[in-house]
Amino acid sequence: MLLKLVTIIVAQTRCLRNIKTEDKPMEYLTLNNGVKMPLVGFGTFMLGGETCTEAVAAAIKSGYRMIDTAEAYGNERAVGEGILKSGVDRKELFVVTKVNFKSYENAEQTVMQSLGNLQTDYIDLLLLHWPFANYYAAWRALEKLYAEGKARAIGVSDFEPDRLLDLIAYNKVVPAVNQIETNLYCQRVSERIWMDKSRVAHMAYAPLGRGSRNEMFAEPAVSALAEKYGKTPAQILLRFLVQRGIAVIPRSAKHEHIKENFELFDFALTADETARLSALDKKEPLIGRPETPELVELSQTW
Repeated sequence: MLLKLVTIIVAQTRCLRNIKTEDKPMEYLTLNNGVKMPLVGFGTFMLGGETCTEAVAAAIKSGYRMIDTAEAYGNERAVGEGILKSGVDRKELFVVTKVNFKSYENAEQTVMQSLGNLQTDYIDLLLLHWPFANYYAAWRALEKLYAEGKARAIGVSDFEPDRLLDLIAYNKVVPAVNQIETNLYCQRVSERIWMDKSRVAHMAYAPLGRGSRNEMFAEPAVSALAEKYGKTPAQILLRFLVQRGIAVIPRSAKHEHIKENFELFDFALTADETARLSALDKKEPLIGRPETPELVELSQTW
Protein backbone atom coordinates (compact mmCIF):
# COMPACT_ATOMS: atom_id res chain seq x y z
CA MET A 1 0.00 0.00 0.00
CA LEU A 2 2.82 2.38 0.93
CA LEU A 3 4.62 1.62 -2.34
CA LYS A 4 1.44 2.40 -4.30
CA LEU A 5 1.10 5.75 -2.50
CA VAL A 6 4.73 6.62 -3.22
CA THR A 7 4.15 5.83 -6.92
CA ILE A 8 1.10 8.15 -7.04
CA ILE A 9 3.00 10.94 -5.30
CA VAL A 10 6.01 10.66 -7.61
CA ALA A 11 3.66 10.89 -10.61
CA GLN A 12 1.94 13.97 -9.21
CA THR A 13 5.22 15.60 -8.28
CA ARG A 14 6.27 15.41 -11.95
CA CYS A 15 3.70 18.15 -12.53
CA LEU A 16 6.18 20.43 -10.78
CA ARG A 17 8.20 20.58 -13.95
CA ASN A 18 5.60 23.16 -15.02
CA ILE A 19 6.51 25.26 -11.99
CA LYS A 20 9.15 27.88 -12.54
CA THR A 21 10.98 29.57 -9.72
CA GLU A 22 11.69 33.24 -10.13
CA ASP A 23 12.39 35.44 -7.14
CA LYS A 24 12.59 33.32 -4.02
CA PRO A 25 10.76 32.40 -1.92
CA MET A 26 7.83 32.16 -4.35
CA GLU A 27 7.26 29.51 -6.98
CA TYR A 28 4.90 29.73 -9.94
CA LEU A 29 2.63 27.38 -11.83
CA THR A 30 2.33 27.88 -15.59
CA LEU A 31 -1.33 27.71 -16.65
CA ASN A 32 -2.57 26.17 -19.90
CA ASN A 33 -2.55 29.58 -21.63
CA GLY A 34 1.00 30.42 -20.56
CA VAL A 35 0.06 32.77 -17.69
CA LYS A 36 2.13 32.22 -14.55
CA MET A 37 0.26 31.91 -11.25
CA PRO A 38 1.87 31.92 -7.78
CA LEU A 39 1.62 28.63 -5.91
CA VAL A 40 0.76 30.40 -2.66
CA GLY A 41 -1.94 33.03 -2.35
CA PHE A 42 -3.93 34.73 0.37
CA GLY A 43 -7.57 33.76 0.86
CA THR A 44 -10.15 36.27 2.11
CA PHE A 45 -13.26 34.15 2.75
CA MET A 46 -15.08 35.41 5.88
CA LEU A 47 -12.88 38.51 6.10
CA GLY A 48 -14.58 41.87 5.80
CA GLY A 49 -14.20 45.61 6.27
CA GLU A 50 -11.06 47.04 7.80
CA THR A 51 -9.99 43.59 9.03
CA CYS A 52 -9.91 42.39 5.44
CA THR A 53 -8.13 45.50 4.18
CA GLU A 54 -5.42 45.24 6.84
CA ALA A 55 -4.98 41.49 6.31
CA VAL A 56 -4.60 41.88 2.54
CA ALA A 57 -2.07 44.69 2.95
CA ALA A 58 -0.15 42.61 5.52
CA ALA A 59 -0.16 39.58 3.23
CA ILE A 60 1.24 41.53 0.29
CA LYS A 61 3.90 43.12 2.48
CA SER A 62 4.83 39.60 3.71
CA GLY A 63 5.50 38.52 0.13
CA TYR A 64 2.18 37.16 -1.16
CA ARG A 65 1.46 38.11 -4.74
CA MET A 66 -1.82 36.25 -5.26
CA ILE A 67 -5.01 37.48 -3.54
CA ASP A 68 -8.26 35.50 -3.75
CA THR A 69 -11.73 36.98 -3.29
CA ALA A 70 -15.26 36.48 -4.68
CA GLU A 71 -18.44 38.37 -5.39
CA ALA A 72 -20.19 36.14 -2.84
CA TYR A 73 -17.72 37.09 -0.09
CA GLY A 74 -18.94 40.69 -0.18
CA ASN A 75 -15.41 41.99 0.39
CA GLU A 76 -14.05 42.90 -3.05
CA ARG A 77 -14.00 46.60 -2.16
CA ALA A 78 -12.06 45.91 1.06
CA VAL A 79 -9.64 43.71 -0.89
CA GLY A 80 -9.11 46.49 -3.41
CA GLU A 81 -8.37 48.92 -0.59
CA GLY A 82 -5.86 46.48 0.88
CA ILE A 83 -4.09 46.17 -2.46
CA LEU A 84 -3.81 49.95 -2.70
CA LYS A 85 -2.64 50.22 0.91
CA SER A 86 0.17 47.72 0.29
CA GLY A 87 1.87 50.12 -2.10
CA VAL A 88 2.85 47.26 -4.43
CA ASP A 89 2.40 47.83 -8.15
CA ARG A 90 -0.74 46.15 -9.50
CA LYS A 91 1.28 44.46 -12.26
CA GLU A 92 3.18 42.49 -9.61
CA LEU A 93 -0.02 40.99 -8.21
CA PHE A 94 -2.26 38.12 -9.29
CA VAL A 95 -5.88 38.91 -8.37
CA VAL A 96 -8.50 36.15 -8.34
CA THR A 97 -12.24 36.68 -8.06
CA LYS A 98 -15.35 34.61 -8.73
CA VAL A 99 -18.79 35.24 -10.22
CA ASN A 100 -21.54 34.11 -7.84
CA PHE A 101 -23.81 31.47 -9.44
CA LYS A 102 -26.80 33.66 -8.58
CA SER A 103 -25.34 36.25 -10.97
CA TYR A 104 -24.70 33.90 -13.90
CA GLU A 105 -27.47 35.41 -16.04
CA ASN A 106 -25.71 38.79 -15.74
CA ALA A 107 -22.13 37.61 -15.51
CA GLU A 108 -20.59 40.33 -17.68
CA GLN A 109 -22.23 43.13 -15.72
CA THR A 110 -21.22 41.47 -12.45
CA VAL A 111 -17.58 41.30 -13.52
CA MET A 112 -17.60 44.99 -14.42
CA GLN A 113 -18.82 45.71 -10.89
CA SER A 114 -16.03 43.53 -9.50
CA LEU A 115 -13.47 45.47 -11.51
CA GLY A 116 -14.80 48.68 -9.99
CA ASN A 117 -14.79 47.29 -6.46
CA LEU A 118 -11.23 46.01 -6.84
CA GLN A 119 -10.12 49.27 -8.48
CA THR A 120 -8.47 47.51 -11.39
CA ASP A 121 -9.09 47.23 -15.13
CA TYR A 122 -8.41 43.50 -15.37
CA ILE A 123 -8.64 40.30 -13.32
CA ASP A 124 -5.77 37.84 -13.45
CA LEU A 125 -7.98 34.81 -12.85
CA LEU A 126 -11.76 34.97 -13.16
CA LEU A 127 -13.74 31.95 -11.95
CA LEU A 128 -17.30 30.64 -12.01
CA HIS A 129 -18.36 29.96 -8.43
CA TRP A 130 -20.13 26.53 -8.35
CA PRO A 131 -21.70 24.48 -11.18
CA PHE A 132 -25.24 25.63 -10.40
CA ALA A 133 -27.77 27.69 -12.39
CA ASN A 134 -26.94 28.69 -15.99
CA TYR A 135 -23.19 28.18 -15.88
CA TYR A 136 -23.02 27.65 -19.66
CA ALA A 137 -24.22 31.21 -20.31
CA ALA A 138 -21.87 32.51 -17.63
CA TRP A 139 -18.89 30.64 -19.09
CA ARG A 140 -19.49 32.15 -22.52
CA ALA A 141 -19.61 35.58 -20.91
CA LEU A 142 -16.24 34.82 -19.30
CA GLU A 143 -14.87 33.68 -22.67
CA LYS A 144 -15.90 37.06 -24.09
CA LEU A 145 -14.27 38.97 -21.22
CA TYR A 146 -11.13 36.87 -21.66
CA ALA A 147 -11.00 37.69 -25.37
CA GLU A 148 -11.39 41.38 -24.53
CA GLY A 149 -8.50 41.31 -22.05
CA LYS A 150 -10.64 41.89 -18.96
CA ALA A 151 -9.31 38.58 -17.60
CA ARG A 152 -5.87 37.07 -18.14
CA ALA A 153 -7.21 33.58 -17.43
CA ILE A 154 -10.63 32.06 -16.70
CA GLY A 155 -11.58 28.99 -14.73
CA VAL A 156 -14.06 27.37 -12.38
CA SER A 157 -14.55 26.62 -8.71
CA ASP A 158 -16.07 23.49 -7.14
CA PHE A 159 -16.54 21.67 -10.45
CA GLU A 160 -16.46 17.88 -10.09
CA PRO A 161 -14.91 15.94 -13.02
CA ASP A 162 -18.23 15.28 -14.80
CA ARG A 163 -19.21 18.97 -14.89
CA LEU A 164 -15.66 20.03 -15.76
CA LEU A 165 -15.40 17.65 -18.72
CA ASP A 166 -18.87 18.62 -19.93
CA LEU A 167 -17.93 22.31 -19.87
CA ILE A 168 -14.70 21.63 -21.77
CA ALA A 169 -16.42 19.47 -24.40
CA TYR A 170 -18.95 22.09 -25.51
CA ASN A 171 -17.08 25.38 -25.21
CA LYS A 172 -14.09 27.07 -26.78
CA VAL A 173 -11.80 27.88 -23.84
CA VAL A 174 -10.54 25.17 -21.49
CA PRO A 175 -10.66 26.38 -17.86
CA ALA A 176 -7.19 27.29 -16.67
CA VAL A 177 -7.92 26.45 -13.02
CA ASN A 178 -10.37 24.50 -10.90
CA GLN A 179 -10.45 25.89 -7.36
CA ILE A 180 -11.80 23.14 -5.14
CA GLU A 181 -11.67 22.21 -1.46
CA THR A 182 -8.46 20.25 -0.95
CA ASN A 183 -6.61 19.42 2.25
CA LEU A 184 -5.12 16.52 4.21
CA TYR A 185 -8.52 14.92 4.70
CA CYS A 186 -9.82 15.64 1.20
CA GLN A 187 -6.89 15.22 -1.18
CA ARG A 188 -8.79 14.95 -4.48
CA VAL A 189 -6.58 12.24 -5.97
CA SER A 190 -9.19 10.94 -8.44
CA GLU A 191 -10.36 14.45 -9.36
CA ARG A 192 -6.75 15.47 -9.96
CA ILE A 193 -6.34 12.74 -12.56
CA TRP A 194 -9.07 14.33 -14.70
CA MET A 195 -7.77 17.86 -14.13
CA ASP A 196 -4.27 16.84 -15.19
CA LYS A 197 -5.66 15.07 -18.26
CA SER A 198 -7.40 18.29 -19.32
CA ARG A 199 -4.46 20.54 -18.32
CA VAL A 200 -6.57 22.31 -15.70
CA ALA A 201 -4.48 23.57 -12.77
CA HIS A 202 -5.49 22.57 -9.25
CA MET A 203 -6.06 25.30 -6.64
CA ALA A 204 -6.99 24.39 -3.07
CA TYR A 205 -9.34 26.39 -0.92
CA ALA A 206 -9.67 25.45 2.77
CA PRO A 207 -6.17 23.88 2.57
CA LEU A 208 -6.04 23.82 6.37
CA GLY A 209 -9.58 22.58 6.82
CA ARG A 210 -12.29 24.47 8.61
CA GLY A 211 -14.08 24.13 11.93
CA SER A 212 -14.11 20.51 13.10
CA ARG A 213 -11.55 19.58 10.46
CA ASN A 214 -8.81 21.34 12.41
CA GLU A 215 -7.99 18.03 14.14
CA MET A 216 -5.64 17.52 11.19
CA PHE A 217 -3.23 19.84 13.02
CA ALA A 218 -2.97 17.24 15.79
CA GLU A 219 -2.38 14.23 13.55
CA PRO A 220 0.75 12.44 14.90
CA ALA A 221 2.33 12.34 11.43
CA VAL A 222 1.86 16.10 11.03
CA SER A 223 3.15 16.87 14.53
CA ALA A 224 6.23 14.72 14.00
CA LEU A 225 7.10 16.48 10.74
CA ALA A 226 6.54 19.90 12.29
CA GLU A 227 9.03 19.01 15.02
CA LYS A 228 11.53 17.55 12.56
CA TYR A 229 11.57 20.59 10.27
CA GLY A 230 11.02 23.27 12.91
CA LYS A 231 7.77 24.31 11.24
CA THR A 232 4.16 24.77 12.33
CA PRO A 233 1.59 22.05 11.56
CA ALA A 234 -0.03 24.52 9.15
CA GLN A 235 3.23 24.88 7.23
CA ILE A 236 3.53 21.09 6.94
CA LEU A 237 -0.05 20.79 5.65
CA LEU A 238 0.47 23.57 3.10
CA ARG A 239 3.85 22.23 1.97
CA PHE A 240 2.24 18.82 1.44
CA LEU A 241 -0.11 20.33 -1.14
CA VAL A 242 2.31 22.78 -2.76
CA GLN A 243 4.87 20.04 -3.26
CA ARG A 244 2.29 18.21 -5.41
CA GLY A 245 1.83 21.27 -7.64
CA ILE A 246 -1.41 22.37 -5.95
CA ALA A 247 -1.81 26.12 -5.44
CA VAL A 248 -3.03 27.07 -1.96
CA ILE A 249 -4.88 30.10 -0.59
CA PRO A 250 -4.75 29.94 3.23
CA ARG A 251 -6.68 32.58 5.14
CA SER A 252 -5.92 34.29 8.45
CA ALA A 253 -6.55 37.65 10.08
CA LYS A 254 -3.54 37.21 12.38
CA HIS A 255 -0.39 38.76 10.98
CA GLU A 256 1.92 36.13 12.49
CA HIS A 257 -0.06 33.33 10.82
CA ILE A 258 -0.20 35.24 7.53
CA LYS A 259 3.59 35.40 7.57
CA GLU A 260 4.07 31.76 8.63
CA ASN A 261 1.72 30.41 5.96
CA PHE A 262 3.86 32.00 3.27
CA GLU A 263 7.16 30.46 4.43
CA LEU A 264 6.95 27.14 2.59
CA PHE A 265 9.87 27.08 0.19
CA ASP A 266 12.85 26.54 2.51
CA PHE A 267 12.17 22.85 3.15
CA ALA A 268 10.79 19.80 1.33
CA LEU A 269 9.09 16.60 2.46
CA THR A 270 10.55 13.27 1.40
CA ALA A 271 8.55 10.82 -0.73
CA ASP A 272 8.02 8.56 2.30
CA GLU A 273 6.81 11.49 4.42
CA THR A 274 4.40 12.58 1.71
CA ALA A 275 3.12 9.02 1.40
CA ARG A 276 2.39 8.86 5.13
CA LEU A 277 0.35 12.05 4.86
CA SER A 278 -1.41 10.77 1.73
CA ALA A 279 -2.59 7.74 3.71
CA LEU A 280 -4.69 10.07 5.92
CA ASP A 281 -7.04 11.00 3.06
CA LYS A 282 -10.73 10.66 4.04
CA LYS A 283 -11.86 11.50 0.49
CA GLU A 284 -14.80 13.64 1.53
CA PRO A 285 -15.07 17.46 1.32
CA LEU A 286 -16.37 19.33 4.34
CA ILE A 287 -18.83 21.42 2.33
CA GLY A 288 -20.22 18.49 0.34
CA ARG A 289 -20.32 17.63 -3.35
CA PRO A 290 -22.29 19.77 -5.83
CA GLU A 291 -23.76 16.76 -7.62
CA THR A 292 -25.72 15.73 -4.52
CA PRO A 293 -29.37 16.86 -4.31
CA GLU A 294 -28.84 17.92 -0.69
CA LEU A 295 -26.16 20.46 -1.58
CA VAL A 296 -28.11 21.75 -4.59
CA GLU A 297 -31.09 22.30 -2.32
CA LEU A 298 -28.92 23.97 0.33
CA SER A 299 -27.31 26.26 -2.26
CA GLN A 300 -30.66 27.91 -2.87
CA THR A 301 -30.48 29.39 0.65
CA TRP A 302 -27.01 30.92 0.21
